Amino acid sequence: MDRSTSYLWAKRGLYVALSILVMFLHLLPLDTKPDRLPFPDILIALTYAWVLRRPEYVPILMIAIIMFTADLLLQRPPGLLAALVVLGAAYLHSTSAGMKDAGFVGEWTTIGAVITVVFVLNRLILGILSVQQATLGPVVVQVVLTIAIYPVMVLLSQSAFGVRRKSAADSGMPRVRP
Repeated sequence: MDRSTSYLWAKRGLYVALSILVMFLHLLPLDTKPDRLPFPDILIALTYAWVLRRPEYVPILMIAIIMFTADLLLQRPPGLLAALVVLGAAYLHSTSAGMKDAGFVGEWTTIGAVITVVFVLNRLILGILSVQQATLGPVVVQVVLTIAIYPVMVLLSQSAFGVRRKSAADSGMPRVRP
């Protein structure tokens, strides 16, 4: 196994470890008061940050397994949110090359739209299936907080974990000197 392949698998393992850590922290009974604000979905923000930075680190099948596990552990309807997050990740994966030129504000706007669509579709499908769900207010707060935490996830991913966009040197493209 060459160095680049082992580095790729190390980053994939890091994503899995971070995902497990987020799920573990979410399951800890830190505050049991029912009147607290809903927690942002850090796992979705982390996944989307990595998908836009380095999609090869988070293959779609890995995202599906992680999100399905989160559905089971967090007692959500199994597979629904996982499927919607996978669809959002597939969309972001297909647009990740064009996002390099959009700047961070354009990226954040796109992420905000994708996260909003994921949560709206989740709520809509649960409503159609007559599944009992939380009131709209906390869900809207959770969406806003998830979108707001995205820049923190990007900063953490880049500075602490080294997950940056590919440069011209990384992609094998020739450098153009001015």
